[in-house]
Amino acid sequence: MKSLQLNKLAMLAASLLACVGTARADRTPTVPTAIAVPDGNKVEFHAYGVGVQIYAWNATTHAWVFKAPAAVLYDSDGNVVGIHYAGPTWETESGSKVVGAKIAAATVDTNAIPWLLLQAKTADGPGVLADTTYVQRVNTVGGLAPSTAGSTDGELARVPYTAEYYFYRSQD
Repeated sequence: MKSLQLNKLAMLAASLLACVGTARADRTPTVPTAIAVPDGNKVEFHAYGVGVQIYAWNATTHAWVFKAPAAVLYDSDGNVVGIHYAGPTWETESGSKVVGAKIAAATVDTNAIPWLLLQAKTADGPGVLADTTYVQRVNTVGGLAPSTAGSTDGELARVPYTAEYYFYRSQD
């Protein structure tokens, strides 16, 4: 089973890295208005996320409940540059870290998790994320909660996904 999940993740990673995202000359992605970053911010860092969205089955409500992401972040050359985990938190190899809070979402593909705009709650450490003001999650593939019911309360489902993350900082 783990081998199958790793193969799915590898295929998702290859397809994501092979895609040429739509971005403007200033490196900002083309996004729905609902998740546009406010004026006065510019893209400082861009990464590809490959991992899983973790859901837990709630037997009382008969629904999957989102728990956390678990992903590895890659640069455009396929090098590991960081990780993404609960918080939501993004942490780079250089030690900088940003924790975000969701401001808005846009469903661009009904077969994938929504695109998001998050505002930085905290951003620190040495490195590229230290002064992050906003994060966008775009070009998502997969990651939706399972469509079938869980069998036991608290059962976990790890659903493969990929996304691109854009990290912004103030132009001032």
